[in-house]
Amino acid sequence: MLADSVGPQRAQTVLDALAAPASVSLRLNPDKPFSPLPEGRPVPWSPHGLLLGSRPQFTLDPFLHAGAYYVQDSSAMMPGEVFRRFLPSTDRPPRVLDLCAAPGGKSTDQASSLRQRYGDGFLLVANEVVRSRATVLADNLARWGDPCVVVTSVDPEAFSSLEGFFDVILADVPCSGEGMFRKDSKAVEDWSPQNVALCQARQRRIIADVWPALAPGGVLVYSTCTFNRMENGDNVDWIARTLGADILPLEERDGAVSDGFGLMMLPGLVPGEGQYCAALRKNGGREFSLKSAKTAPSGPYKQLFDRPVDVAKRGETWVAEPSAIRSELQAVRFLRPLRTGVAIGVEKGRDLVPDADLALSLALEPKAFAREEVSRDIALSFLHRDAMVLPDAPAGLVMVCHGGLPLGFVKNLGKRCNNLLPAGRRIRMDI
Repeated sequence: MLADSVGPQRAQTVLDALAAPASVSLRLNPDKPFSPLPEGRPVPWSPHGLLLGSRPQFTLDPFLHAGAYYVQDSSAMMPGEVFRRFLPSTDRPPRVLDLCAAPGGKSTDQASSLRQRYGDGFLLVANEVVRSRATVLADNLARWGDPCVVVTSVDPEAFSSLEGFFDVILADVPCSGEGMFRKDSKAVEDWSPQNVALCQARQRRIIADVWPALAPGGVLVYSTCTFNRMENGDNVDWIARTLGADILPLEERDGAVSDGFGLMMLPGLVPGEGQYCAALRKNGGREFSLKSAKTAPSGPYKQLFDRPVDVAKRGETWVAEPSAIRSELQAVRFLRPLRTGVAIGVEKGRDLVPDADLALSLALEPKAFAREEVSRDIALSFLHRDAMVLPDAPAGLVMVCHGGLPLGFVKNLGKRCNNLLPAGRRIRMDI
């Protein structure tokens, strides 16, 4: 089947590459600069991607926890490049859906691309139907820090009521995982022709369910991490013929080869793992009629932010949302997002207990809290939730920073600090 999908001459190249060690790469967050940068060479199709010579101990790097970069396979960065190529030109905030978003690599890539193009004027909905994976997605996007990202956990069919709402949908659909054989032994164990057929049917159901939510002339970026024709080119052809779309041409480049429908990233021809990506433009459909949002809430804590925000209470937590996308956020509220805007914190008596996400947000006013710059060792102690003393820091709430980037909050009591990092985000390995 591999020879049928990639060609007999390429098949041996792929097999030889799958027997070799996997490459290591990451993608920098352009809105959280730090130094020194890891040594590496650029990923040709990603403006912020780096291919590293070896795999460092990422877990013990405070910059990872600050959201300064995301560890992502270089091939998995290609959908982000295709996404950038088809960013819409609109007189309103563009609306984007990352349909199968966990653990968050492609969502963080899209968020950075949208911010560099539109500033605070965009909406990105990152969805993951499996709730446990959606929690991981929410944590990773909180570290990335973009306030214009909403995290949901619903079935793709739930978006059908938002007819014509999204300008771009990126669907990195669940697949048979042939492209991950080098990194994931379970993918090899689970593979079978029957599973390929099952995946193809599931992928078609997912795309058909979400198709009404794509605006007329909107772009679907379709991707998988597998090689076979059934889940890739055959599905792209099916979408075009059955749902009504034009397949958009993608040129071969830097080792990525075309199957006539999209681009194949094949180990041995590119440094990373297997990935497939195609783009289609929707024909027909109805445009979404966006209602103007109600009057903005007049909650407290707006002084904590360096841009216009609307503040409201969601349950026990105060949340700030960008004013620039007020109407767009109102339209997706029925999806019951797991995360929207920036969680500010909860009040206990007269005191605010700040949420960990607040420290990581790009929207936080840099001087909103006292900041304490710490060494790598102390940063790791904070991230491990060890007992800490910050003798030179002021009393009260202090934002712990490393390399100029916030990691989270402590409440400094003088002789000790109460560490406000959530237990679920602490480093569990021995530091």
